[in-house]
Amino acid sequence: MGLRLGDVAPNFKVETTMGEIEFHKWKKDLWAILFSHPEDFTPVCTTELGAVARLKPEWEARHVKVVGLSCNDLKSHGAWIDDIQNTQGCSVNFPIIADADRKVATLYDMLDYQDASNVDRRGMPLTVRSVFIIDTMNRIRLIMTYPAVTGRNFAEILRCVDSLQLGDRRRVATPEGWKGIEDEVIIHNGVSDEEAGKLFPGYKKVLPYLRLAKVED
Repeated sequence: MGLRLGDVAPNFKVETTMGEIEFHKWKKDLWAILFSHPEDFTPVCTTELGAVARLKPEWEARHVKVVGLSCNDLKSHGAWIDDIQNTQGCSVNFPIIADADRKVATLYDMLDYQDASNVDRRGMPLTVRSVFIIDTMNRIRLIMTYPAVTGRNFAEILRCVDSLQLGDRRRVATPEGWKGIEDEVIIHNGVSDEEAGKLFPGYKKVLPYLRLAKVED
């Protein structure tokens, strides 16, 4: 059975472009995003890593550490980083796991068994574009899986972090299209109307199960 929301994210010790890390110790009591790429020197991946690097101030503001993964060795990663930095206008400021043996990819069920063409020169399957958002207690809070051909929108991943963290702090959920703290949120159904009046003065009761409020955070 694969990993599910609420599971403890498996720990691992690996070599990365920023030295050896043991995942749980490396992330400590912060949030983390672990995301995989099919292979080094591929065009979509190059744009994605540039996007993640440029978002460094946003990750730091949310106390999030990011780590990438690709099914190649450190030497390959180093040469690829040069390409990323030369074309994307940024430095790669986060570690990339060297997972040539597919140790972490297997642990997190990231391998692409659907596309027979998505293999390396040895015929070993590459990874899909997986995303795991992991909270301070090492619990998996969100899993996204994209096919190899579809690049991710990291602004959306950042929005998901905001939603998860706000929900933890304020007992709310975020509706469709929620963009940030300036938008209304949905009061959690576990909050009574009486308690909602105290926690969210002036909230709107659209339906018995749909109550909207503005929050300041």
